[in-house]
Amino acid sequence: MKAAVLDTDGHYRVTERDEPTPGPGQVAIRVAYAGIQWGDTMVRDGLFPVPRPFVPGFEASGHITAVGEGVDASRVGEPVTALTMAGAYAEVVLAPAVLTLNIGDLPLRTAAGLGWGAPTAYDLINTAAHVRPGERVLIHAAAGSVGTLAAQFARLAGADRIVGVVGTADRADYAAQFGYDQLLLREDFPAKLGDDTFDVILDPVGGATRHAGLVEQLAPHGRLVAYGNLATYEPVLANANDLLTHGKSLLTYNSNLLSQTHPERLADSARRALGLVADGQVRTDITAEYDLGDLAMAVQRLAEGATHGKSILRIA
Repeated sequence: MKAAVLDTDGHYRVTERDEPTPGPGQVAIRVAYAGIQWGDTMVRDGLFPVPRPFVPGFEASGHITAVGEGVDASRVGEPVTALTMAGAYAEVVLAPAVLTLNIGDLPLRTAAGLGWGAPTAYDLINTAAHVRPGERVLIHAAAGSVGTLAAQFARLAGADRIVGVVGTADRADYAAQFGYDQLLLREDFPAKLGDDTFDVILDPVGGATRHAGLVEQLAPHGRLVAYGNLATYEPVLANANDLLTHGKSLLTYNSNLLSQTHPERLADSARRALGLVADGQVRTDITAEYDLGDLAMAVQRLAEGATHGKSILRIA
């Protein structure tokens, strides 16, 4: 089979490899499309150390072609979307059966837009932050695949005001179609907030942004959910006594860890997000589609912030 390999020299190459065989609890999927996500930049840059050569790719849509021990054989032939541990940038990938969801009549290309972003956004709003009707929500990285989905989930949860922060005017124009009440450029943030505070802040940025969110932008009883470190891995120190005095909470969300400790919980959130996409209440937006040989360019564009929405690779 053809696969894109991240080689020992840090370059991607399309090579021929043997098709993998599913082990216990796994399925094999003939990949139609594979989603591109921030984890790809982290693997490329060595922030997630993996043995190289390595076939990256952490989300796929396609059809199940084989199942391992303990998996219902009737699943062969199912059209699915799957969260994988690696290997989705290939014609066949292995995935945990529990994290492989039947998509019914949803097109495979649309399903490829779900990936890890859909359950992450769903959980940020509904599980971690528990957004309640009438609350105010601030979303950083508002034009990305998680941000655009989170805004929609927040609206469904009853949020009264949703504000997003983006890097450029083009990204603000793009994000506006997903239900934000206001979009701010990062260069104007937080000055143009005025005295606004928020019940929920979703922060994948870290550093000074996270500190200011905790100290200045959270309302009493507000919850800041940290789920990444786009800006810096420098630690952000929080005084638990200060948080307690104002009823503020600092929460974290790690979908990769959840897939290892409680995969059934992640699968449940993915299934709920899939249902909302399938019935048209929430939409994914695929803005770029690449061939397998263009993976290096696709990952670089994501790393540079030159993309918005969701990017995918066409495999089949």
